[in-house]
This record gives sequence, C-alpha cells and structure tokens, in this order.
Amino acid sequence: MNVLNITLFEIKKSLRDKRTLLFMLAFPIVLILILGTALTNAFHNVNEIGDMKLLVKNTAQNQQLQSYWNGFAQAIGQEGIELTPAASGIDGKKAVQDNQFTAYAEIDDNGIHFYGSSRETISSNIIQGMLTSFADKYSLAAAAVKNDPEAAQIIIAGSMSTGSFVQESSLDPDRKPGSIDYYAIVESTMIAFYACMSASWLIRGEVKRKTSLRLVAAPIGKLEIFAGKVIASTIINFLCILAVVLFSKYAFNANWGHHLGSVFLLLFTVVLLAVSFGLGIAFLFKDDAVNAVMMIFVQFASMVGGAYFPVDEASGVFGGIALISPLRWANEALMNLIYNDDLYAVFPVIGLNTAIAAVFLAFVAFTMRKREAF
Repeated sequence: MNVLNITLFEIKKSLRDKRTLLFMLAFPIVLILILGTALTNAFHNVNEIGDMKLLVKNTAQNQQLQSYWNGFAQAIGQEGIELTPAASGIDGKKAVQDNQFTAYAEIDDNGIHFYGSSRETISSNIIQGMLTSFADKYSLAAAAVKNDPEAAQIIIAGSMSTGSFVQESSLDPDRKPGSIDYYAIVESTMIAFYACMSASWLIRGEVKRKTSLRLVAAPIGKLEIFAGKVIASTIINFLCILAVVLFSKYAFNANWGHHLGSVFLLLFTVVLLAVSFGLGIAFLFKDDAVNAVMMIFVQFASMVGGAYFPVDEASGVFGGIALISPLRWANEALMNLIYNDDLYAVFPVIGLNTAIAAVFLAFVAFTMRKREAF
C-alpha cells in the first residue's frame, strides 16, 4: 500500500511540473517536424533519366531485317528514345565520347554493334537492353520462319510493341521509412532515454530539499520509497512517449506499422532502462558530476544511435562505437518490426534493456540498504 501511495504522489507531482512535461512532449514533436521536413530529399533516392539519344548507322541490305528494324525503331521512339541516322562521314564513337549522344549503334547484315556512353551509364544500359532484346527476338524469328512463319510474326510483333522494354518490379516499394517516419521513431527513442535526467533526481531531489531524513524517519521502508519512485517515473515518462508516438502517427502520418503493442513494449523497456540508468549514475558519481556525465552520454548515444542522421550504413570505428548505443539497438529493432514485420527482432532488445535495467536497479537498491540515509 505504501508503494502505491508513493507512486500516486510522485505521478501527481510530475504532472504539476509543467516545464518538464512540455519539454518531454514538445521537444521530440518539434524535432520530428523540423528534421523530417528539412531532410525529406535525403530519404528519397530517385535517379532521373534524361533524354536518351541513339545515333544509328544502318547499312543492312536484308529487306526482312530492315522491315523489322523500322517497326522496332518506331516502337522505341514512342518510349522516349530519340533515334538519329548517322550522317555520312560522322564518327559515331567520338560523338558519344563528346556526350552528343547517349549511345551509338551500327546495324548490318551480321548483327548490331553497340557503343555506350560511360557518362550516362543508366540510359546507355537501357538502350543496350532494348537492342539486345530486339536482336535476340530477330534471331529467334529468323530461325522460326523456316518452320513456322506465323510463330515468327508473333515474335517480331512482340518486339515492336510499346510499354514492354523496361519493366520495374519490387517486393514492396513502400516498405522503407520516409523522413517523417524515420525521425518519428528515432526521436521517440531519444526522448525516452531522456527519462534518465529526471530519474537522477528521484533520490537526489530528496537530499537537496532536506526531506530525505524525514522520509527515513517515517514508518516506510527505503525499498518501498525506492520502488514507488521508480514505478512513478517509469509510468509518467512512458505516458509522454505514448503521446509523442500517437501524435506523430495521427498528426504527421508517421508509419508505426501494424504491431503497436510490440512497439510500446519496446519503448517501455527503453524508458525503464533510462530510469534505472539515471538512478545508477546518481549513486555512482558525486552530485556535481551526475548531470555532466548523463548529458554527455545521452547526447553521444543519440548521435551514434541515429537520432540526428541515419547511421545504418556506418562502418569502421564509428560503426563499432554505434553498436554500444541503446538507442541504436532500439531503432534497428523498431525498423525491422515496422518495415519487415519481424516480430522476433524486438525480443532480444527488450530482454537486453530489461536485464541492464535490473542490474542498475539492484545496484541502487543494495547501495541504499547500506546507507543510513539516502
């Protein structure tokens, strides 16, 4: 009963602290809005293809090849390829080197000789793929015409149809975060870890206010006081994170996936880890050093954890350092859960957060029992 009363008292006291509540709610929302809006282009990798110009030197004498080629040229022209017949005396290879054309093709009775641009490799490869497809289908039709002329006509007709040269497919093109989606996740985990700042004052605050001796003299056990404060701090900070997640989901349309229960469970363990970490640091260091140690660690963990810029492709020393950030664990697990529907990705992180939190809480509880006062 004492634990419940202390928990309720601490929650009411936290709710009266308007400045802290405003920080925990407004700070991540503003960061999501600013960073998510300013860095939109950084999360959309789009390669735009410019004009594709093909220089053609056609010396083929085969009437059937000429007929098929004319139909094919008309088809790719409708696809956006600008075909230009090579004038007499022009050096097609040099014209491509000078970036006058995307590619150069020489057509004769023996086949097609292709020369692509090293500057516009994507456009050049697209044209090469089209010509390769035509050559393969023409060879197949030439072989089929001896036995089945109707089948040959069907093959050639397919090479002359539009809309079938470049086909794009993806397993799921939408399963990647946009800027708002990304920052909604990373700022939520970051502000969850900021709970360590207020948690460090759970016991220190009583000492500063000279109320610790009165608490010790009261008919309440130290562990009851400790448990009530930890539970209250975890609940109030988690409610703030819950509000941030729901606001980003419905106000910014951030994608939080279809497993909100697992998302909230993971974020709850991040808050629990932060609260236990703040308490542990408050007992490990002297009063003047506690704030400095926590601020440095929180900012460092936020930076290498991806709170300000993506670090998923970090390598080398920075990549190794990033692995020690609790925020990196949480962010990667949430990304896998939301965008890969990997439910099992969150359980190792939940277990690790809980285990580390248990170690810190056990250390603080043991230290409190050894002391006469807080």
